[in-house]
Amino acid sequence: MRRIARLLGAGADAMAAAMLAAIFIVFLLQIGARYIAPAFGVQMTLGWTIEVNLTLWLWLVLFSCAFVLQERDHVKFDLLYSHVGPGAKRVFAVFSALAIVAALVVAMPDSWDYVSFYKIKKSATLRIPLSYVFSIYMVFAVVIVARYAWRVIDVLRGRDLSRDERDILAD
Repeated sequence: MRRIARLLGAGADAMAAAMLAAIFIVFLLQIGARYIAPAFGVQMTLGWTIEVNLTLWLWLVLFSCAFVLQERDHVKFDLLYSHVGPGAKRVFAVFSALAIVAALVVAMPDSWDYVSFYKIKKSATLRIPLSYVFSIYMVFAVVIVARYAWRVIDVLRGRDLSRDERDILAD
């Protein structure tokens, strides 16, 4: 099971890296069309590059947050958390995870309405249905709900704490 998880993780890393590489390549094409081609007397307009980069950036951020980043990689405001005992840390972790789950679950029907509404609209240049562009948000929301629901279970069992926190709880 761990091997499958590692393979899926490596696949997610590769997908994120491919999206980042695509953003970079398209960005270089855009620079070439805008600044280098005119130097040789060639006028090029590559309006599609902006749309591709915006879409890839949206997908990269939400995909990576859902599938690549670990819990410890996310930005946290831990001013209080780092100065309380293990029991309070556990309460904070459970409360924050439940708040994230509740917020995303409550927002999910409206988010789905928003994404599905955009099936009637297409992107300006590439004519891609905008529901495809924004569909990554629904994937993100479902995965984050599952991850943080699982985090609640792990924290309550004492398994999803850092090594230092586990040592403190064992004392």
